[in-house]
Amino acid sequence: MSKRIAFQGELGAYSHEACVAARPDHPVLPCRTFDDVIDAVRSGAADLAMLPVENSTYGRVADIHSLLPNSGFYIIEEHFVRVRISLMARPGVALEDIEKVRAHMVLLPQARGFLAQRGITAETAVDSAGAAAELARNGDQHCGVLASDLAAEIYGLEVLARDIEDHGHNTTRFLLMSPDLDLTRRGAHGMITTFVFEVRNIPAALYKAMGGFATNGVNMTKLESYMKNGSFTATQFLADIEGHPEDAPVKRALDELGYFTSELEILGVYPADPRRS
Repeated sequence: MSKRIAFQGELGAYSHEACVAARPDHPVLPCRTFDDVIDAVRSGAADLAMLPVENSTYGRVADIHSLLPNSGFYIIEEHFVRVRISLMARPGVALEDIEKVRAHMVLLPQARGFLAQRGITAETAVDSAGAAAELARNGDQHCGVLASDLAAEIYGLEVLARDIEDHGHNTTRFLLMSPDLDLTRRGAHGMITTFVFEVRNIPAALYKAMGGFATNGVNMTKLESYMKNGSFTATQFLADIEGHPEDAPVKRALDELGYFTSELEILGVYPADPRRS
């Protein structure tokens, strides 16, 4: 039996698209919230979790970075999904008939130029794929939805225009997570190691902690901070570096990091997505 992947959103969401790209033969389990995704894997209702972590236009996805360290899961892959926006409507409706479109609040500004040029009003929806499902049910002939082609296919809608986003670089990074840590070397584009740490309460602790990566030639591709347990003094950092923990330079850098941290946890060792560069 194929393993099931849980994701946040309705069928046809961009997270669903990431699941299909990562495991086209795996059934999917739509969930209402990110917490529900985590709970689905914990309960055994799903085997893997697909979570968005950052977007090239809007930055990191809220709440995800605080969920990752506490989930008990490990990153086994990353997937970059180009956010391609399609305008869809009920079968038989022409583009000229569309007076308004509905989509998630993050998606609407990305197609502002297309909508303004055609005098189409934008209306916020809780979920773009959910808006597609609702349109399929309510029969509105003057309403369209901005969502993925996958959503149009699932809900029987017709795509009236494709790739209508104002900028062609908008990409979301997703992490495929599993209850089991996989330390095997795999992939053809190198490995990425993700970890979280909390620096000790000593002067210049973060500066000293980062020194080991510089002196050992380890490229750190991301470093983000966020408060831990609502405290202004306990700051946790999440980092991505290129390489495997067993690589000599990485091992030396992590060993040095340990001297200046009160907590250090590996969240995943996984192949770099070829679209990362």
